[in-house]
Amino acid sequence: MLCLWCFAVWLVGGCATYRPMPLGESSARQSMSPPDMMQVRILTAEVRHPILQPVRLDAAEGLSPDAAGVLAVLLNPSLRAVRDQRVLADAQLLQAGLLPDPEFSYDFERPTGGETTGTVNGFGLGLSWNAASLIARSAKVQGAKGHRAAVEADVAWQEWQVAQAAKTAVFQLASLQSQIALQEQTREHLAGNLDLVRKAVASGTMTAKELSAAESASRQAYTTLLDLRKQAEQQRFQLNRLLGLPPQSPVRLSDRIELPVSFKPPRAQEVLADLEQRRLDLVALRHGYDSQEAAVRAAVLNQFPRLSIGPTFGRDVENVDTVGFGLAVDLPIFNRNRGGIAVEQATRQKLFDEYMNRVFETQSDVHMLLSRIRFLNEEIAAAQQAEPELQKLEENYRAALSTGRVDILTYYGAWDNLTANRMKLITLKGQLAEAIVALESATGRYRIEPPAPSEEVKP
Repeated sequence: MLCLWCFAVWLVGGCATYRPMPLGESSARQSMSPPDMMQVRILTAEVRHPILQPVRLDAAEGLSPDAAGVLAVLLNPSLRAVRDQRVLADAQLLQAGLLPDPEFSYDFERPTGGETTGTVNGFGLGLSWNAASLIARSAKVQGAKGHRAAVEADVAWQEWQVAQAAKTAVFQLASLQSQIALQEQTREHLAGNLDLVRKAVASGTMTAKELSAAESASRQAYTTLLDLRKQAEQQRFQLNRLLGLPPQSPVRLSDRIELPVSFKPPRAQEVLADLEQRRLDLVALRHGYDSQEAAVRAAVLNQFPRLSIGPTFGRDVENVDTVGFGLAVDLPIFNRNRGGIAVEQATRQKLFDEYMNRVFETQSDVHMLLSRIRFLNEEIAAAQQAEPELQKLEENYRAALSTGRVDILTYYGAWDNLTANRMKLITLKGQLAEAIVALESATGRYRIEPPAPSEEVKP
């Protein structure tokens, strides 16, 4: 009995202990506290990722799209839960490699009736272990390793998606800021023009109808400016959310951000080359499929009957000591793990079809993005070609307005056309920047370089 007690104390000493992890307001405040920017600068310069590259943060230069992507990966709170999947996968790998504990049994018999003369209390001791656990152990460990690799690739893919979303948000905010600057110039021009019209109406050289048109144009310019400012404010909140910063944190964009005027991507065959090795989600699916193959093999191996073996020691009520060997075998008559095998095989087929569908969708997305970029290039070129003509027309109408050869409504029409073309040009540039980032995301490339001039193919 002393030995049993010592053995029990040893077992309890090796067990894990419970540690509470309270969830409350204090833990939430601590989790959402502003980050230490000095530490963040160090991390951004040392970031390690299959696709992302380190960047240098400089508060004086402002936030660039690449820096926003790295910051989002480091600070975005949604990625914390994603990275916790690695810990879970490590725990599953540990669980797969562990062997089952041996089973100790004890029974006691006390004579209570009949001829009990010369009898003693009987007991039995047994020690058994499931030897069949060795059959599927290697397959389970292999499957857990494949799952761990799949989780690692999937986490990196989700980090990449958040980084690309932050880059897109920066380009969108830069486009809105450019539109706001242009609209502010428009508002100032129309406000100054409104003052001139009021003076002209007071002197009798213009009519009240022209004054009404000038006031309407000035109000419309102010309304458009407010709408652009609202969009920029919402976009700034979205950027702060992606960066993991409080909503009211000031974020200044870099002055070096330039929206692309044109972009000539490589041919579709070159962009799609080695796609299945670059797209981290496809890499994760392949590792997951390998893990599932091991799960199917483990399920097949688990159809073998459970086999428990071990020594036994006992004493019967007639005071006869016995030593023997115990063997317990499950009879594979009804179950034979047929349900488990069917589930694992169906899961493998599902992963196979999902992988093929993901490859198909990616190829389709890449072709759609290439087509979108081509049309955006053409639209930007058309807007640029129309700029000089509209500018010249506006100047001519402005000169004619000063001499009274045209009315103010005609001049406002020319001014609106010029302003709308400039606003459209900024919007198209922003859309082109978003399409380029989307193409990088779809192909798993950090940056897509245009082809060399000798390799360009004319349409």
